[in-house]
Amino acid sequence: MEDDMQLGGNIVLSGFKALDKAELVVVKKIVGSYARKFSDNLKGYEALELHLKEVHKTEGSEKFELHTKIMYAGKSETTETTNRNIFVALDTTLKKLESVVL
Repeated sequence: MEDDMQLGGNIVLSGFKALDKAELVVVKKIVGSYARKFSDNLKGYEALELHLKEVHKTEGSEKFELHTKIMYAGKSETTETTNRNIFVALDTTLKKLESVVL
């Protein structure tokens, strides 16, 4: 997809272009922190993919749906979450992933 962003060799973000630059910087830091945790602690860590989908947008209110997928040792796990705050959604779904694989 042309909407995909690569962070390093093994992290793919899609759907995040709708965010402004300041939000994107924070997203990259959060994702990078979790990716480092996964690569340090998960045997056979291969890749992390995140897909952001805005579910519902009304004036002054929006909900973000976030899908994550991690590939490791020939397996994969997925999680998803929906929240009004992109950063809370990101942290929640990555914590879910962490609890499943670590």
